Amino acid sequence: MRKPSRDARSRRQYLAALGGIGATVLAGCRGESGTQTASPEPTPTATTATGPTRALDRYDVSLNHERRQSPDTDWTAPTTSPTDTSLATDPLIEDLEIPWDLSFAADGTLFLTERVGRVLSFVDGSARTVTEPAAVIDAESSDDGWWVTGGEGGTLGVAAHPTYPDPPVVYVYYTTMTGDDERANRVVAMDVSAEDPAATESVLVDNIPGSKIHNGGRLTFGPEKYLWITTGDAGDGELAADTDSLGGKVLRVTPAGDPAPGNPDVGGDPRVFTYGHRNPQGLAWLPDGTVIASEHGPTGRDELNRLVAGGDYGWPDTREHAEYLDADPEVRRPLANTGNAGGWAPSGSLFYTGDAVPSLRNRLLTGGLKGQKLLVTTLTPAGADLPPGDDAEVYDADWTDDAYTATTHSLLSDELGRIRHIEQGPDGGLYLITSNRDGRAGDGFPRERDDVLVRVTPAE
Repeated sequence: MRKPSRDARSRRQYLAALGGIGATVLAGCRGESGTQTASPEPTPTATTATGPTRALDRYDVSLNHERRQSPDTDWTAPTTSPTDTSLATDPLIEDLEIPWDLSFAADGTLFLTERVGRVLSFVDGSARTVTEPAAVIDAESSDDGWWVTGGEGGTLGVAAHPTYPDPPVVYVYYTTMTGDDERANRVVAMDVSAEDPAATESVLVDNIPGSKIHNGGRLTFGPEKYLWITTGDAGDGELAADTDSLGGKVLRVTPAGDPAPGNPDVGGDPRVFTYGHRNPQGLAWLPDGTVIASEHGPTGRDELNRLVAGGDYGWPDTREHAEYLDADPEVRRPLANTGNAGGWAPSGSLFYTGDAVPSLRNRLLTGGLKGQKLLVTTLTPAGADLPPGDDAEVYDADWTDDAYTATTHSLLSDELGRIRHIEQGPDGGLYLITSNRDGRAGDGFPRERDDVLVRVTPAE
C-alpha cells in the first residue's frame, strides 16, 4: 500500500491533550520516520474461510432513531460581534498529509482522514493509522500539491458510529476508480477493531458520481442518528437536477445504508433528502433541528442553505441573485450567496454549542478555503436583533431565505491558511484542520509545519 510522504521535510508532530469524556485524553504524535506510536492491540475480527467478516455482517448497527435530546426551540442568536474576542490557535499535530475530516466518537476517540488514503485515530495519548482503504484512487501528494493527480477526491469524510465503540464501526467516504477507468465515490463501513479494518469493508452507498472536481464528501450523523452524506455534481450540473442520480445531492440513510424512514419522495432515488446542489461541503444542525449546508458555487456565488426535506436548491439553472427572484417557486432560496465579486470556498461546518469559546457559541462556523479564514455566521430569526454588521456581510435581500438573516464575520484570516473543517470536541472545545498542501494555498502557505490540527481558544 502506498504511503506518500514529504521526504525532504521532517515529520514533526506535537503531543498535546485534546480533551475527552471523563478521564479520556486524546493526543497525537509521530516520529521522524512518519510512523506513529503504537496503541493497544486491536481485537481481531471474526474470520471466515475467505477472510475477515464484513463490518455490517458482524455487527448490528441499527439504532433507536429518536432524537438524542429534545429540540431546543428557545435558543437565541447572539447580538454581539464575534470579533470582539480574539482567538488563539494551539497546534496539536503538525505535518499531516492533507487532512479532510474530523469525527469525535462517543467515547472521545478522534478519527481523522488524510486525502492520500489514510484514516487515523487519536486516543489515550497515542496515535495510529487505523486503515488505508485499498480502493482509494492511486495518487500522490508532491511539491506541486495533491491537485495534480488527486484533484478534489481521495479519502474524504469520516464518521464514527453514534454508539462507538459498541459497535467499533467507522464510516468513510472515498474516491475510487471504476472498471471503466472513471472516478466514482463510495461510502463504506469498517470494523476498526479488526487486525485489517480495510478487509472488513461493507459498501453502504456506491457509484456516487466522481471526477477531479466536485466530489462532495461530508459524512455526519444527525440528531436522529441517521447518516447524512453530501455529494457533488462531478462537474456535470445536470446530475444535480436529476433525482435518480446520486450526484449533487444531500443523502440521508440508516447506519446500514438503507433510505432513512421519513425521507421525502423526490420522484427518484429514495436516499435523496435534497437535490439541486453543485458541491455541498458542510452540514450543521441548529439546536431546533434545522439543517444548514455550505456549498461551493461557480466563480464565487458560494452559498449557505437551510435544508428542507425534498427541496430543490436550483443548480444548474439558478445561482445568480436575480435568478432566485424569477425561479420556479419550488426552488429554495439561499441564506447567503456571495455573488460574483468573491467567494469563500466554504468547507466543513459546525453549529457551535460549547462553552470553551463563549464568543462563538450559538453561531455557525465554516472553514474558508479560498478566503483562508474561519467564517462565523450568526443566523438571526426574523424580527430579532442582529449583531453589529460594520465588519460583516449581512444577507437580508429579497432573494434570500427569509427564515433567518445571515450575518457573516471573518476570523483567523491568513493565520492558518485554508481551513478545511472545524469540529466540536466532547469537552466543548473547538478543533480545526488545514488544507495547505493540496496545491491551492495562497501567498504565505504552505508553511513548514503544514498541515495541522489545532485547538481554538480565546486569546489571553
